[in-house]
Amino acid sequence: MLRVPDDLPAELAPLAWLLGVWEGTGVLNYPVGDDVRNYEFGQRVSFSHDGLPHLNYNSYTWMLDTHGEQDLPTPLVTETGYWRLVRAASESDPGPGLVAGVGTPAYGSAAKVETLRNDDGGFDLEVSILHPGGVSELYLGQVKPARIDLATDAVMRSASAKEHTASTRMYGLVDSHLLWAWDIAALGTPLTSHASGRLARVD
Repeated sequence: MLRVPDDLPAELAPLAWLLGVWEGTGVLNYPVGDDVRNYEFGQRVSFSHDGLPHLNYNSYTWMLDTHGEQDLPTPLVTETGYWRLVRAASESDPGPGLVAGVGTPAYGSAAKVETLRNDDGGFDLEVSILHPGGVSELYLGQVKPARIDLATDAVMRSASAKEHTASTRMYGLVDSHLLWAWDIAALGTPLTSHASGRLARVD
């Protein structure tokens, strides 16, 4: 049975191990045309909640020098998004727009959230990630204790965005560190390993 911290919406219990601020380093190795880009970067990721049944996600990365030390960091990329369990919307949910929800939360207890557990023993997950370069990714996947697997259901690009057609991401909690790996299909390259990181909780 799930355990729900007092200040956490019940639906976020399966994702509670992500909460906090994480910082560390990662490495990118990805072909771009005839070149292979290979470098290290620093990363700071935060997962937070505001009382609603989703996690707020933010990621900031910066370039590292060849010695793996921060040297007047050059910003790399940022991401922002929302993580939530997959379930049907109810009258108690806000939206569309600023329409307030009515009544008590449909999944306001651990027992109710347990009814969302899938046949594989996890919880189906929906993740929306927005990139400032005109790309928006919608991931579907699942969360199990200390592991998350995601694959894009859709990638939307503006007319000015670089080509990016699909992604998969994996997150895991190993020895109190958040490990992640990201594969992408972009810039004419089919889905292949792109980047990975190892982060420690700092807050």
